[in-house]
Amino acid sequence: MLSNLAKSFSRKYCIGASASARQTLAVQQRIQEKKADALQGGGTKRIEAQHKKGKLTARERVHVLCDPNSFIEADMYMEHTCSDFGMEKEKYPGDSVVTGQGYINGRLTYIFSQDFTVFGGSLSSVHAKKVCKIMDQAIMVGAPVIGLNDSGGARIQEGVESLAGYADIFQRNVLASGVVPQISLIMGPCAGGAVYSPALTDFTFMVKNTSYLFITGPEVVKSVTNEEVTQEELGGAKTHTTLSGVAHKAFENDIDALLNVRDFMSFLPSSNRESAPIIESIDPWDRDVPVLDGIVPLESTAAYDMKAVIQGVVDSREFFEIMPTYAKNIVIGFARLKGQTVGIVGNQPKVAAGCLDINASVKGARFVRFCDAFNIPLVTFVDVPGFLPGTAQEYGGIIRHGAKLLYAFAEATVPKLTVITRKVRLLRSNSLILMNLSQHPVRIYHPNQRFTLEKYLCLR
Repeated sequence: MLSNLAKSFSRKYCIGASASARQTLAVQQRIQEKKADALQGGGTKRIEAQHKKGKLTARERVHVLCDPNSFIEADMYMEHTCSDFGMEKEKYPGDSVVTGQGYINGRLTYIFSQDFTVFGGSLSSVHAKKVCKIMDQAIMVGAPVIGLNDSGGARIQEGVESLAGYADIFQRNVLASGVVPQISLIMGPCAGGAVYSPALTDFTFMVKNTSYLFITGPEVVKSVTNEEVTQEELGGAKTHTTLSGVAHKAFENDIDALLNVRDFMSFLPSSNRESAPIIESIDPWDRDVPVLDGIVPLESTAAYDMKAVIQGVVDSREFFEIMPTYAKNIVIGFARLKGQTVGIVGNQPKVAAGCLDINASVKGARFVRFCDAFNIPLVTFVDVPGFLPGTAQEYGGIIRHGAKLLYAFAEATVPKLTVITRKVRLLRSNSLILMNLSQHPVRIYHPNQRFTLEKYLCLR
């Protein structure tokens, strides 16, 4: 009898185990199918259309940006929840954004990449939740956030829920400001409310000919102001890197942009609680730089290139310039001295004799405040005749905007060095020097004293 009971139990157990195994296999099969659907984004045809425009897909961009096999995607299977206008019949796993964490140059980074092949990359409530989730994680652990933007704006089918998603993202941008570096890379259209998230981040980069930033498109502009303007003229990379100052730099294509961002990240710390990574320098501290001996003309009115001075001083002549085509009378960017990241600010005598104007003041002030927030020492190269005179500057508020530069230098508590390369005239023009006097002693050297600059930074 006991034997019969055992056999009966064994048969029932085997049947149950078999059913459980089949269920497990079925679930695994569904997961694999969902994953395959997610990897396809909006489908083969839309991916091909993306490639024909010279653009990569959302996941291709992430894989170029991150170290090999380091990206871990989050919320791959989330789908939008809209049931209006027939939207329930068209769903894509992951919706219109790829989010997750990966490593860039061996350091943890949180990334979101909008997928234009899915509903034109438009922002849904689920899209916003995915972005907010990785931003919250980045703030919590102290890691940079990089956004790869390629979106047509809010998803109109979701109405106010989509707009509320923007508000949530803006809130995270503000909470992360000064805590972790935030980088925006515009790789396609970015219109309407979508433009304000990049504007709230620390640096905005664009891709030439394929990226656009504007609040309203050319058709709306024409209907309201009767102006006829193209997308490129209204919000292209050239417009925002030379005229408006909204973008900090433009690159030739997606690959060029992503590889440059990888290099750029090597200059930045992961958060305000850490220092920037120190890169071992192969550039001898005592190398001769004969070009510096005669680069500054004896004539006080003769022009010269301050970038040549900067490159002669820094490690391996490597200088990552920020906003190189906007307000060119001031030069800002990142470099290294003995492997340590420093922020460079310098007047440019080749443009407007190096005078400070409204645009130069705002450009310099924002950069100085970023460096101060993230513990990056400042080296300032000064050759300035004063603030630019004229009614255009006075009416535009040169006093108000010039004060921003003074405030930024006075507020900064990082080590600050000033190098006077030639002249400083009039007390009112001494902002780049006087503000360095506020909290740290100033050391003023001729630029060929490269070792002294490095030694001072290391001692600090």
